[in-house]
Amino acid sequence: MRRVASLALILILAGCAQSYQPVVDTKGVDNAKYQQDLSECRQYAEQVSPAGEAATTGLLGAAGGAALGAIVGAFSGGAGTGAAIGAATGGAVGAGAGGVSGVSEQKRIINNCLRGRGYNVLNS
Repeated sequence: MRRVASLALILILAGCAQSYQPVVDTKGVDNAKYQQDLSECRQYAEQVSPAGEAATTGLLGAAGGAALGAIVGAFSGGAGTGAAIGAATGGAVGAGAGGVSGVSEQKRIINNCLRGRGYNVLNS
């Protein structure tokens, strides 16, 4: 079940840069030029993969969770069970945190790219 949830999260995050719409003051801006610039900035943002970030952080979380779970489980007589629970929990939490971090980085790249091209981006 957690694998299915993790896969769903990764698929949802995969298209985030393409759907992100920054808030830009468009007064006096050529809309066609803005759309072209936004498209190019989104392509730059695609170089950061929220799904990749989620997978990497998920693996690190699973490893850390397994170690901590084994230690806690050793005190209660079930190191293997503790490790399994810790790995699953750590992996899920890590994947979620990595995905959110990747999406935030994509948004930051798009905003900075547009600012660099002279647009007044109103959101951070």
